[in-house]
Amino acid sequence: MWKKKWLGLILALAMALSMVAPAMAEEERLEGKLVIIHTNDIHGRAVAVAEDAENEVTGIWGYAAVAQLKKDYEEAGASVLLFDVGDAAQGMPIVNLSLGAQAIEFMNAAGYDAMSPGNHEFDWGLDNLQQIAEGAQFPILAANIVDSVSGETIFAPNAIFEMENGMQVGVFGLDTPETMTKAHPDKVKGITFFQAEELYECAQAQVDELTAAGCDVIVCLGHLGVDEESAPNRSTDLLENVTGIDVFLDGHSHTELSEMVGDTLLESTGQYGENVGVVEYDGETFSGRLIPAAEYAGSDETVATLVNGVDAEVQEQLSAVFATTEVDLNGEREPGVRTEETNLGDFASDAILWQAQQSVGDQVVAAVTNGGGIRASIPAGDISMNDMKTVFPYGNMVVTFTVTGAELLEALEAATAFLPASSGAFPQVAGIVFTVDTSVEYVNGEMYPNSTYYAPANPGSRVTIESVGGEAFDPEALYTIASNDFTAAGGDTYYAFAYPYANSGIDTGVSLEDALINYTSEVLGGVVGEEYAQPQGRITVK
Repeated sequence: MWKKKWLGLILALAMALSMVAPAMAEEERLEGKLVIIHTNDIHGRAVAVAEDAENEVTGIWGYAAVAQLKKDYEEAGASVLLFDVGDAAQGMPIVNLSLGAQAIEFMNAAGYDAMSPGNHEFDWGLDNLQQIAEGAQFPILAANIVDSVSGETIFAPNAIFEMENGMQVGVFGLDTPETMTKAHPDKVKGITFFQAEELYECAQAQVDELTAAGCDVIVCLGHLGVDEESAPNRSTDLLENVTGIDVFLDGHSHTELSEMVGDTLLESTGQYGENVGVVEYDGETFSGRLIPAAEYAGSDETVATLVNGVDAEVQEQLSAVFATTEVDLNGEREPGVRTEETNLGDFASDAILWQAQQSVGDQVVAAVTNGGGIRASIPAGDISMNDMKTVFPYGNMVVTFTVTGAELLEALEAATAFLPASSGAFPQVAGIVFTVDTSVEYVNGEMYPNSTYYAPANPGSRVTIESVGGEAFDPEALYTIASNDFTAAGGDTYYAFAYPYANSGIDTGVSLEDALINYTSEVLGGVVGEEYAQPQGRITVK
């Protein structure tokens, strides 16, 4: 087990109207207290961003500020631990270009003590994650991820920290079973994620083991979330079935939480480092709060120099402008690409369809791409390579395959199962016109293999396809469609595509971001114009 001691030093976090840290009065001392600082779903937002009301940015902490906050508490005499709850190593070019290794370097510099992996830590495959984990100066904890053959855990399940104040803090990690489908299925072959009852039993076993080891405090780093689509694997589901967890630090759903659930303090900071969570324990009572980035001005100079230096190199590499857009392109989560047709969804799927036709031929009549693969909006103005790699960070490839109309209907029915709630599976399409009737209940059929999602019991009960490729929909017809290799392999809810792709799939060798660049340059003449000012009426949600 990983063991570490922290020396207590001196602190002063002054609260002032000028937006400095709201932690305590300057004279307050914290000897004897345990302080847990935590982050989740940073998604590569390593650089501090000041509050910008005009652009609706409330501020991003960045690793330099997180590092300084930890030092502040240590200098006040507290025993401090700094944790991350996953999805740190993917999202922005500053970490994507190194396949996540740069995020680990930043976290080492900031003084992280442990993390649990998120589903996006697997975006470049298990082998890559294990490789970058070797560079971590802290343990990566995941008790519910095991080798499918041996049953052995892939990462350390837990760690015990012996604190300067004499407390023993036991920490274990969990990752969402949705990783099996939220990550490319080929990237997680050979490993199993415990889910539902097995997940609860795994967590209870960790609590029991750490309790037996004499731990005074038990913390779960659980990248599970609270979204409806994640049931029965949400943090709240687990806490209804597991006892003995003092603090559950959550991630995955990008939710801001700081509340008691039974006897457990449940906290999650939201997303992108907009907040940092702080939990204090005096030996009797746990108290937690989220601190917005706009309320803290501290910065560790050494970490800032590292992060800003890497950022400058990346910005120079990717800053070349290749096009402009005359309209704002909507890539927001909800309402947005995960709940409805958007103009960016239309633009992306048009580019995928066009690129597939250039590569394979005009027999490709439609395109489907998951809204969760679109990670940011593009504001009106210049478009750079940096924008493309931010909006489409995964390096997914444009592929084609042939499906029956019935298989396409099943895929769209499953992908819209959670409406009106948001889901990363929500389809953005080209060459397809369809309607979803949310007044009709989605009825689960059998669970898809190696998944947390259910096939629709009655495909077509909620979704009606009007046309494909400009022709009336026929469930018995064969359609060659384009997509990305993630959904084509059965990622997210798209299991209906997996066998058609395995049997008839063609990889064009062109990435999504390159497809958009090519489409913008060759078809749109370098200008995204008024034709994409509004969604084009391909999807009706009622």
